[in-house]
Amino acid sequence: MPERIGNKTIILTSSPSIIGYGAVVGKKEAEGPLGNYFDKAYYDEFFGEKTFEKAETKCQKEAIRTAVKKAGLNKTDIHCAFAGDLLNQCIGSSFGMRELGFSFAGLYGACSTMALSLLMAGVFVDSGAAENAVAAASSHFCSAERQYRMPLEYGGQRSPACQWTVTGAGSAVVSLHKENYPKIEKAIIGAVRDLGITDTNNMGAAMAPAAAQTIADFLSDTNTSPEDYDMILTGDLGYTGSDLLLQLMKEEFKTDISKVHYDCGIMIYNREKQDVHSGGSGCGCSASVVCSYILDKLKAKELNKVLFVGTGALLSPTSSLQKESIPGIAHGVLLSS
Repeated sequence: MPERIGNKTIILTSSPSIIGYGAVVGKKEAEGPLGNYFDKAYYDEFFGEKTFEKAETKCQKEAIRTAVKKAGLNKTDIHCAFAGDLLNQCIGSSFGMRELGFSFAGLYGACSTMALSLLMAGVFVDSGAAENAVAAASSHFCSAERQYRMPLEYGGQRSPACQWTVTGAGSAVVSLHKENYPKIEKAIIGAVRDLGITDTNNMGAAMAPAAAQTIADFLSDTNTSPEDYDMILTGDLGYTGSDLLLQLMKEEFKTDISKVHYDCGIMIYNREKQDVHSGGSGCGCSASVVCSYILDKLKAKELNKVLFVGTGALLSPTSSLQKESIPGIAHGVLLSS
């Protein structure tokens, strides 16, 4: 059963296992440093569909089906699914669920959604409410650009702090504890932090304070230090946000995480060769990296403990037009081998 330790952290006493996982990506992601780890790549931005939104739905659906298949399960074995995306009303997830038929709870945590879905799936399995639960998240460069920024045809200049929304999806099947599979040991629900950032082209700066708070709270609640982890992995702070995170951790929390900090937004692209400015972003960024490279390394025991902290900027097109500042959120799960 889940138990709270400290102020915010939850220990999952049965250590639910991730018994299957899958990642599906687009062309740019397949050409990046982690290209060989993804299960499937589409080199057509429409994924064979008529719209970018349908392409994203297909991407997430295929990631989920891959995870369930690799877990050796049928869809009737899945008791609930937690998933989300960046589209209005989370249609990337909910429309895909029309075909999958799972009991479904839609989540919105912006780009922190993969961490949040793993957290929810882990708690449901640990509590006995489900035996097998799906966690998933997705994003698509073209659908996100159209919704949050400008039409693709506009061709505007991108600022140096701007990040490239990942076209991709990741999914994991969380199940009762089984030996020799990656486990979810602990989880933490983050708090919203807002230091007044209003630049929608600088998501990393908006999310870094929330990431710092969640990491500091987790270390305090568990009485651990950065050296106890192989990785403290943030979701998509990118280069700008990662620099700010390290600075905030030192100045506000007197903690140096620089030796173990990694960021999915930095890992997924080659900055010099792919012209992604400050790195990758989007729900699919951490989802595709965690549900491929990270879980592969944990399963092979090349990594032992990874504190995965998904980061999200809780803005909307309307709030940006109304000149609101951008609140950040960060949820965390401790993954172990």
